[in-house]
Amino acid sequence: MKASIVTIGDEILIGQILDTNSQFIAKSLDKIGIEIKSILSISDDAEQIKHTFQSLQNEVDIVLITGGLGPTKDDLTKKVFCDYFEDTLIVNEEVLAHVTKIIEEYYKRPISRINKDQALVPSTAIILKNVNGTAPGMWMKKQDTVYVSLPGVPFEMKAIILDELIPKIIKEYKRSVIIHQTIITFGQGESLIAERLEDWENNLPETIKLAYLPSAGKVRLRLSARGDSEREIKDLLAESISQLVTVIGDIIIGMEEDETLEASVSNLMRANNLSLATAESCTGGKISQILTELAGASTFFKGAIVPYDTSIKIDVLGISSDLIKEHSVVSSAVARQMALSVQRMFKTDYAVSTTGNAGPSKGDSDAVLGTVFIAIATPKEVIVEEFNFGQPREKVIDRAVNQSLEMLRKEILKNLL
Repeated sequence: MKASIVTIGDEILIGQILDTNSQFIAKSLDKIGIEIKSILSISDDAEQIKHTFQSLQNEVDIVLITGGLGPTKDDLTKKVFCDYFEDTLIVNEEVLAHVTKIIEEYYKRPISRINKDQALVPSTAIILKNVNGTAPGMWMKKQDTVYVSLPGVPFEMKAIILDELIPKIIKEYKRSVIIHQTIITFGQGESLIAERLEDWENNLPETIKLAYLPSAGKVRLRLSARGDSEREIKDLLAESISQLVTVIGDIIIGMEEDETLEASVSNLMRANNLSLATAESCTGGKISQILTELAGASTFFKGAIVPYDTSIKIDVLGISSDLIKEHSVVSSAVARQMALSVQRMFKTDYAVSTTGNAGPSKGDSDAVLGTVFIAIATPKEVIVEEFNFGQPREKVIDRAVNQSLEMLRKEILKNLL
């Protein structure tokens, strides 16, 4: 079964908001074996919407549309639905009762004409209940393609997808099985990994596809398998991954999306009752942000200092001004003292510090742009490494964050032996 996702809204096209709706819909459909053929963002224009409908007709089994269902004049989806399906709008009494209840009981005011218009739907549409809002979802079919219109408000759309749409699709359509397995690697680039995997990749079963997903300092390898038997697909994936591990096991740091580098560190910390603090200069608190976005971070992460200015390194962390004058603020000696200081301040098992010249201009140091020193204070010692991550600035920061987490993970594992 194939699907396309269409988001309607000029606010997406001008970059005012991110299209998180398509991401959620795509993941939800993929989980039940529906192949996503395209994701489109189009303007609030009736002709553009209609043209998009026509271009997808009979090309996919289902088209999911978000946006354009509100009560204002720029919300055009229902009108286009009527035009495209040669239908007319009628008042749906069940939707009207729902809208009236929300307006009168939640907003504590009489229902207006504009609010009542939310209950207008094409006469042949199957209604998908929106328990969290006033605009219902609509399901309509033309020839071989079903068109589903959903509100653009994320929490309303998500509830309709999970409670109404997915159960209906499962009930009415036979779907293939799609399983993804993501292997996370660290320390080698995409091209080098591809060279190492050439023979293995050439011998993959036809039902399995490999995708390289590179980012700063790490590469995700996504294996996607499709078939009719879940058991057979899982067995094929397991066998292929087993063979993969024998080839590049030295750079694999985790499996699945919940075993990212930061998740791996978090899991190690929590499982072994360890604690962590950070002193981040050039990374500006990004290591702390990534770790504290994970559930359970409060059990191991104690706090952070972001001594971006040299004076904060001296006044807050207690770094000697003479040490800074002798070695430079971007140096192994300063990184070492930053890690020891924040470890002592927060009384933690481990501490991470970063200091560097991220660019595009030099700060209080003459170190080459892209130079970063990372220190890991452990219960036994302090490890400091120097890197040059080049430019631009964003690349330096992202790679410094990933390298810091990898170094931390390595030291935790070493001390657990």
